[in-house]
Amino acid sequence: MATRPLRKLDPAPVATAADAWLERVEASLSNAGLDRAEFCRTTLCDLAYPQYSANWAEAVNDTRLPLGTRLALSALDPRNVTLEPEYYAECDDARFQAVKPLLWLWYSFDRLPIGGQNVDLGVRLRRLLAPRIFKRCGERFKAFQHVEFSFGYNVECGDDAVIHRHVLLDDRGGIVMGNKVSISDYANIYSHTHSIVDAVDVTNAPTVLEDGVRVTYHATVLAGVRVGVQGMVGAVAVATKDVRPYHVNVGIPAKSVRVKPNAPKDAWDPARTAHASGRAD
Repeated sequence: MATRPLRKLDPAPVATAADAWLERVEASLSNAGLDRAEFCRTTLCDLAYPQYSANWAEAVNDTRLPLGTRLALSALDPRNVTLEPEYYAECDDARFQAVKPLLWLWYSFDRLPIGGQNVDLGVRLRRLLAPRIFKRCGERFKAFQHVEFSFGYNVECGDDAVIHRHVLLDDRGGIVMGNKVSISDYANIYSHTHSIVDAVDVTNAPTVLEDGVRVTYHATVLAGVRVGVQGMVGAVAVATKDVRPYHVNVGIPAKSVRVKPNAPKDAWDPARTAHASGRAD
């Protein structure tokens, strides 16, 4: 197979405007006294309804405007919307309300014309937001559009993590990602599970993706699973048990079918590679 590293593109014609906008966003976020809800609303209004930026409050209450317009304007403020995690019993309101405006900005930006498939601007904006949402975020974090979280504040990731499109990171019980973790399009990483008898009987369990892990297209990793160093969960697979280091697990439920060629010689040895939980395949 050919090695095809990503191309380096020339700056877009409006690169200076994008740079200036991101610098302003970063400066605002660096202000310890920032009202994040107001910042989110102002930023989204500038992008979506610039004609109302100077008089947002008046427009929301202006009965001469169509109700739909007023409702859309009001929803730019995260205090006027409800996100699903707010209904969860274990939601830490103080922590969630601190990150909610940044989550709402992240989600809403991706759904605006300026967001969409705008890779460079989107990646750079999310790189500014992630360290202020996550419990821990390493260097060079890269997320594409339409990534969603539960709380956000229970996510930890190392350096060079890459999260592709339409990924769900359900961090109710906590998600820990090591360095150089890659999660492909439409993958789901869970950290909570429901009883088969009673749906409100919820168990939270941390899910761990160690260094160099790859979770590929449309795959699912269930709560409490640990994917070992350089492990891989194949396309459409469902990892219900731990994945041993350097192993490639595929299928439903996912089982080991091969070991990566760069694995240590003893990678097949269950006594050495099985995790303490004893659940590894």
